[in-house]
Amino acid sequence: MTRRFVNEDAIVRKVRRRAPLIGDDCAVIPAPRDVDLLFTTDFSIEGVHFTRKSSAEQIGYRAMARSLSDIAAMGGTPLYCLVSIALAPWTNQRWTEALYRGIHKMLRKAKTSLAGGDISHADQFVCDVMVCGSVAKGQALLRSGARRGDILYVSGALGGWRHRPVIEPRLDTGRKLVGRATACMDISDGLALDLHRLCRASGVSATLESIPLLKGATIEQALHDGEDYELLYTAPPGMRVPGLRIGTIVKGNTGSITLQGKRIANVGYDHVQRRP
Repeated sequence: MTRRFVNEDAIVRKVRRRAPLIGDDCAVIPAPRDVDLLFTTDFSIEGVHFTRKSSAEQIGYRAMARSLSDIAAMGGTPLYCLVSIALAPWTNQRWTEALYRGIHKMLRKAKTSLAGGDISHADQFVCDVMVCGSVAKGQALLRSGARRGDILYVSGALGGWRHRPVIEPRLDTGRKLVGRATACMDISDGLALDLHRLCRASGVSATLESIPLLKGATIEQALHDGEDYELLYTAPPGMRVPGLRIGTIVKGNTGSITLQGKRIANVGYDHVQRRP
């Protein structure tokens, strides 16, 4: 890769062309009324979430999508984001510009603005995306509202990172679920582990009837691989919601899950346990 001189001011000048809120020490944002604010942040780390074989544009797009998925899971609308990066020695100006192209491509889809961030350096590339969103006051979708008898849904087919090269945060679906779903979260660490978390938060258990799969994916990959970023949610019987029915919330040991009568281990991607 040909090296081209790059410095912080040069990066900021180029980024500001698409993000006019950037320029002072902080972005000044008017506070919205009658809403609850949502805040989330996600790391994208070289060697953990991607390799150098991935294109810079893909890395930026995916990093942005992962944080936006958290806003979707709460039924919210993204407002602004902060993107902080630590550039590795192997990156250059062309690569960095492509990274921000991917970020802005996702931002345009989500109709969201970049409000700032930070730039530093490290031995490996790191990107941290913080998103601020909003939802009508008291209407945020939580993990803790599922009740016995609720129907369990996902927003799309599952299969894990091996079968999902592109992440699309389900913002429209999340907003449609406000006032209809009783509980919701996104599937980042595998259906089994994330459903266990939802059930634990709600004090219930779940029985799975079937799992919709991406082409080429297996049940095991859908249950345990992670990186699907589809929404997982519950709604009362008879409530019309988008998505695919996969099971039912039932009474039982809190957090337990069965699939066609067989107990499923609550195992998925765990960032702490998978440390080198």
